[in-house]
Amino acid sequence: MKTTIIILITFLSLHFFSSCDSSDKIENTAALSVKDITVDSKIDASLDDIINIVEDQYAVQQSTANKTKTTIKSILPTCATITTLLANGSWTRTIDFGTGDCTLPNGNSIKGKIIIRFSNDFNAAERTLSYSFDNFYHNGKLLQGNKSIRYSLKTTKLLAVVHPVSIFTVDMKITFEDGKIYTRTGTKTKEIIEGNNTPLSWEDTIFLVTGNSTTLFPNGTSISRVITTPLRYVLRCKSIFPVEGILTITKNKSEGTLDFGKGTCDNLALLTIDGVATEIILEK
Repeated sequence: MKTTIIILITFLSLHFFSSCDSSDKIENTAALSVKDITVDSKIDASLDDIINIVEDQYAVQQSTANKTKTTIKSILPTCATITTLLANGSWTRTIDFGTGDCTLPNGNSIKGKIIIRFSNDFNAAERTLSYSFDNFYHNGKLLQGNKSIRYSLKTTKLLAVVHPVSIFTVDMKITFEDGKIYTRTGTKTKEIIEGNNTPLSWEDTIFLVTGNSTTLFPNGTSISRVITTPLRYVLRCKSIFPVEGILTITKNKSEGTLDFGKGTCDNLALLTIDGVATEIILEK
């Protein structure tokens, strides 16, 4: 009888570990899917809005501090409350979007606070902006982390004349409304190629983005992305999505590309996974 029990326990143990190994193997070899891209685009929408808000408020404070004759037109809605403090040669600018839904011009809903810190030396060749969050939500997602932007004016391979270039470090935790937690790490370079000389209007601004990132999913899998053709953003579209550019995306041994089109203001992109192309609707 004891022998029978021991054999049964051994069998059940082997079956349990075999099942776990099989499950892990299925998860780790899962192919890239439309669902992966949908989740990733929602994270992109949140992070891109934050970057635009931070840069916008830095430009506004720079204009005020330098007492320029023109007043920068902010992208922020009237539901945002701004508090500024200058101490020890550094500015702290807090944007409070309240506890309800505050809607940006592109239709995205936000609440909570973004705190931006930067030096009072607006004429330095290179400047660093840091920002953090206080109970900040974007379209229902909780965003957490402390980030920085290195800002400079220079020429690049994308544009031969001197223009604003911003390099972002990304290391964020994003909690979706269903409680699932994602992390995003990587670097992003943003270059304003049009509209830099018209501070009274942000609608004519066009910028290009390059870089790479990795998104870790709640189940332990991850996808890596490289911008193989610069992403082109046109602010007059009032959309968080690029109108042109290509991402190359990999997950395990599966590879795909996401093509944002030929300049049309829309939320469509062509996703090609392992040679199969599908038009998808990008979500925010």
